[in-house]
Amino acid sequence: MNADSGDRAEESPRRRAAIVVNPAKVSIETLRAAVAREESLAGWSPSAWFETSASDDGRAAAEDAVRSAPELIVVAGGDGTLRAAAEALTGSGIPLGLVPSGTGNLFARELSLPLNDLTASIATAFRGVDRPVDAGIAILERADGRESQHAFLVMAGIGLDAHMAGHTNERLKKRIGWLAYSDPIARSIFGNKQFDLSYRLDDRPAVQTRAHTVIVGNSGMLTGGLLLLPAAAIDDGRLDAVIFRPGRGSGWTNIGYRLAFNRMLHRTRFGRLVASLTPTPRAIRWAQAYEMRVRFTEAQEIQLDGDAHGLISAASLSVQHHGLIVRVPRRSAATTRA
Repeated sequence: MNADSGDRAEESPRRRAAIVVNPAKVSIETLRAAVAREESLAGWSPSAWFETSASDDGRAAAEDAVRSAPELIVVAGGDGTLRAAAEALTGSGIPLGLVPSGTGNLFARELSLPLNDLTASIATAFRGVDRPVDAGIAILERADGRESQHAFLVMAGIGLDAHMAGHTNERLKKRIGWLAYSDPIARSIFGNKQFDLSYRLDDRPAVQTRAHTVIVGNSGMLTGGLLLLPAAAIDDGRLDAVIFRPGRGSGWTNIGYRLAFNRMLHRTRFGRLVASLTPTPRAIRWAQAYEMRVRFTEAQEIQLDGDAHGLISAASLSVQHHGLIVRVPRRSAATTRA
């Protein structure tokens, strides 16, 4: 046998990525150029491309991408596209690269991924390091008993949070971002609409309460640097929950003060000392669990990572520990380990 042909026979096939893209959110031409550049630098074969459509929020395209068995899947689109794609990628073991193009981009911010820089995002996807993170799992029950399962990466919200997701002007949200939520927040606070629920954390006894808002999260930071879930970590295998119970009178004032100072209270040594000596307002309660089950006397709206999912009568919210592997910048991974 010719030596050269033997060497060629032993060569392993070149690696290949798959690109899941929402064409309404990203410039395809710019994206293709950035991907081609990284493929050339890394010596990879041309990527397989999968576009979302009006009838596909991203899950079908991501499922097709997973079936193509690539070494990397890059998702380019808004928060909704990423959440839908995560449903297909969770548990696959295939590294996920992200080109964030949403209004909140809370998942990308949590992982210190490049924002508003397509070229840097693609470079991170091809040249970054793998970081395992948790994936939230929501099993939603409708009033007629039907159930559906969905993934979420940042937060699931019931009450005010879900109302904001379902009733905020999309054009306004695109133009001014999170400030567009000010109107639904104000309406909800002044209306002070509350609901009755029963919740259970892991195998602890069920608790009956009345609440205005329930948020269960895998990550605690909101847009604008507001720390909502102080103990939340994206890779600890647990979910964190907060319940707002403002009641009447000064409840909203106490909630506002606590949220405004949460970052200082939990991210500095002095702040943690102050927090340990300061009683938590009755109007706000935090908890942590592997699973949270909630049931309502009347159906309530729910949102997952900002996507409205309609009315539900009950939900089971849990987490798949290290269910996703995300490509992050090397400096970000080093900081996390430190």
